[in-house]
Amino acid sequence: MTRHPLFGLALATVATLVLTPDALLMRLSGMDGLQMVGWRGLAMGGVLLIGWAATSGDRGRDLAAMASLWGLVIVGCQFFNNILFSTGIAAAPVPVVLFGVATVPVFSALLARLLIGEPTRPSTWVTICAVLTGIGIAVFGGEAELRLDRGALFGALAGLGVALSLALNFVVLRAQGGLPIPLTVGVGSLLAGLTGLAVTGPAAMTDGTVWAILVAGAVILPFSFFGLSLAARYTHASNVSLLMLLETVLGPLWVWLGVGEEPTPAMLLGGAIVVGSLAVYLWTAGRRARRRGRAAAR
Repeated sequence: MTRHPLFGLALATVATLVLTPDALLMRLSGMDGLQMVGWRGLAMGGVLLIGWAATSGDRGRDLAAMASLWGLVIVGCQFFNNILFSTGIAAAPVPVVLFGVATVPVFSALLARLLIGEPTRPSTWVTICAVLTGIGIAVFGGEAELRLDRGALFGALAGLGVALSLALNFVVLRAQGGLPIPLTVGVGSLLAGLTGLAVTGPAAMTDGTVWAILVAGAVILPFSFFGLSLAARYTHASNVSLLMLLETVLGPLWVWLGVGEEPTPAMLLGGAIVVGSLAVYLWTAGRRARRRGRAAAR
């Protein structure tokens, strides 16, 4: 079925907007890193696998695809993404982790070129630079000097690991259209959840506000990550990665509304740069799509 040229961009935007309250719900849960991994992974993986079982037209084929090299790559990407993000946030200064995660469009562009020979437009590179500048201002501008200690180093590496996992996930799903997204993403998430449960222990899993982490794991994460992964099949992986960074600047606004943590002027300035850069990028992408449509109609 033919999709509108902007379908991938629109789907990635909606999925990212759904993801933006995730940071607030993580904060409201009051849980530690691996405890959140347990709840988020089990809930997200369970929902996606139930959805796959209910909608799959050929479960045997899907299972064979998941067991292939690229299917296992997606499972691994989801596993490490789930583990690294929550443990990094719990162990290190948040700005360090977020800036590491913000490199995901750079990894996406490089991996797309390396693995599938897909070039990245110069306008995309300009937007990547502008967005990274805005996020740098937002996450570091209002902070006291950050010390380079073991926690900060782990947070930086965890953020980069998340970025690499997400980028590889998007590029592989764009190149391998036959991979079943709910199954591969669901299994990776479930394995991460089981790891978090095993380390935390069943007795400690109910410490904190369970409903908040369940809303994130069972509603927000399945919808947003399925949407982002599907969007990668209809637009460049670097585009999906760029739009996903809206969560980095809009997430703190949800935290402000939910728990009263007012954003700093640097966060507002950096967020404005990110949102403005992406708005211009989407506008120019829309113009290119309309020109291609008119040319094809002649």
